[in-house]
Amino acid sequence: MVSTKYAARSVGRNFRRTILSIVGIAIGCVLALFMESLNKGRGELFARAGSASGMGHVRIVPADWRGRREPRLRLADWRADFAAAQALPGVASVTARVRAQVLLAVGTHVVPVELAGVQPDVEPRTFRYVRTLQRGRYLRAGETGTLVAGRAIADRLTADLDDEIVATTVGPGGEIQSALFRLVGIVSTGSDDTDLAVCQVVLEDLQRLSGFPGAGEVSIVLNDYREIDRARARLVQSVAHGDDVMTLSELAPEIEGHLEQDAAMTRFVSGIILLIVLLGVASAQLAAVLERRREFAVLAALGMSGPRMVWLIVQEALMLGGGGALLAVAAGLPLVWKLAHTGLDFSRYVGGTYAFQGVLFDPVIYGDFGWWIVPYISAVAMGATILASLYPAWYAARTDPAVALRVAQ
Repeated sequence: MVSTKYAARSVGRNFRRTILSIVGIAIGCVLALFMESLNKGRGELFARAGSASGMGHVRIVPADWRGRREPRLRLADWRADFAAAQALPGVASVTARVRAQVLLAVGTHVVPVELAGVQPDVEPRTFRYVRTLQRGRYLRAGETGTLVAGRAIADRLTADLDDEIVATTVGPGGEIQSALFRLVGIVSTGSDDTDLAVCQVVLEDLQRLSGFPGAGEVSIVLNDYREIDRARARLVQSVAHGDDVMTLSELAPEIEGHLEQDAAMTRFVSGIILLIVLLGVASAQLAAVLERRREFAVLAALGMSGPRMVWLIVQEALMLGGGGALLAVAAGLPLVWKLAHTGLDFSRYVGGTYAFQGVLFDPVIYGDFGWWIVPYISAVAMGATILASLYPAWYAARTDPAVALRVAQ
């Protein structure tokens, strides 16, 4: 208790230095908080863009699909899997699909695509690219012989609305299967690569064309992407025997790896910022110790042990860290709140959207705002100041009273 009062008096003795140290700690904490909020926001951006691109947060796939990625594979019991997915808590939407590699042809123009058979009444909830069409309309439940395609596909086929398109694929026995579809809608995402991935017909039409009954996947979009692992654990226990459950990061590992690299670089920058703050605090602490050499010599001569002297300096650092944390919370909360609600808009540099690995990302990155902010700032502020105080405390503890008093005279 006595040492705490003494530490408080020592901190208040040089008011200007104390204020500068607290402000420096607060600035470092706010910058680190800003970067960490962006890191967490990038995770949300990946989950939002990936799930809305048709992958979903969680997907039920055939047992061998994880290694082969073969669109001809089918679920053991897709209706049971669909019901299990719908029974999950926190589910926003569920849809079943079937896929096939086909050649689309109009006259002499041919385009190879992956054709998806979908459920028109629920597909737009999980695949945002078909929510708004550039021209025409979307598929309707119960109709047959209609097709929606990306603008890049339509341009390469020189096809327009209501044109008939021939789809050709290889059937189960190796025979050639064909069907005629009428183009009823054209989707434009702003990216040719993404447009080429948009080609859909009604689920039953593709089942007949491919010759393979059933569905090849069940995609699930959750209300909260942070529940992905929990949803997967529950689904593993309830899907049909022989079917597998994959998460978004497993479906798109290249995007996950890219985001992890970005996060590592951001944390590296945060580390440099904190190191600069730490060195600044250490410099101020060491200057204070050097100015108080005679004081520490007297304390040592009166019987204060080295560990108690170290604890005295650490207490002073904790007080500075506490003040810096309070100031950082006051300054950082409004900043991160604004970042979480308005975001950082990079549209000036990348345009309206940008595509990576066939996934469209919005140019606005939102930060994360939550309960974690206060403990994060407290940990950063206290941790940095304690580390910064170790050398000054060690230096003070090793002060020789006789030498210090002789030099001070």
